[in-house]
Amino acid sequence: MYLIIGGAGYIGSHLVDRLISQNFEITIIDDFSYGKNVNSRANIIRFDLRKTEELNRLEIEKGQIFYHLAANPDVRTSMINIEEHFERDVKVTLNVMELARKRDAAKVIFTSSSTVYGEANKIPTPESEKPKPISNYGLFKLLCENIIEYYSNLYGIKSVVARLANITGGRVTHGVVIDLITKLSRNKNKLEVLGNGKQKKSYLYIDDLIDALLTLERKVDKQFDVYNVGNEDWITVDEIVGLILNRLNLKPEIIYKDAGEGRGWEGDVRFMLLDISKIKELGWKPRLNSRETIIRAIDDVLTNYKNLLNV
Repeated sequence: MYLIIGGAGYIGSHLVDRLISQNFEITIIDDFSYGKNVNSRANIIRFDLRKTEELNRLEIEKGQIFYHLAANPDVRTSMINIEEHFERDVKVTLNVMELARKRDAAKVIFTSSSTVYGEANKIPTPESEKPKPISNYGLFKLLCENIIEYYSNLYGIKSVVARLANITGGRVTHGVVIDLITKLSRNKNKLEVLGNGKQKKSYLYIDDLIDALLTLERKVDKQFDVYNVGNEDWITVDEIVGLILNRLNLKPEIIYKDAGEGRGWEGDVRFMLLDISKIKELGWKPRLNSRETIIRAIDDVLTNYKNLLNV
């Protein structure tokens, strides 16, 4: 049995769909503030996990596998709405681990982020690189990792942290692809690009991520461990812009909005490529590279959000 925390969100809902397709019994905890994706075959608990005083009223069976995917996913707003991000990331994680302790969770799998590394000195970046986040989002993810490791060591809760590259495709609701296509839906003649277009990052397709998470759950048996999950190559923002414009047959004026040093916003990591050799040793590797991931994500956005563009 599985408890998927944040199971109505982007990644969580894809995980729920996959597990249900494999005939597992699934319970979702979500407050539906960000995700609205619900599989009718899942057991649904609508609950705000920031409410520490109400945790004990949750009727959760013991011995389940916990997937903790709940968070505010917007890196940009973490630099503005600091308290809100702290509560949704750090406070919720503390409460999740309390729930895991009280319900004797069989294992906890947590989705962290490549942003914990900040501007890494070593690229591709291995798990051994010292984290130096440059955004509140990255800082809070790192604090969450520390909370999970603490509970794992103190209470014997087996836990796995997955530090994710940029995930896209499927029902994606945020990120560079949907941002650019949404802007073009408003004005096909001008396109604002955040940063200087030279930012270069790794992108992983959502289905590849779900494969990776299930691999970690089923093959990692240590008390606590950390794994990078991403692609083996990267792609620039300018290249992504070119793929979108070619797909839509548009030639707008491109306006770069540089937040300083080529960043798209305060706290934007300009260059990110993870070393994924550790998870590859478990038998997983991405099926799509970064370019193929973006191409597939473009088609997904145009299919899922047909109201955005009439082209």
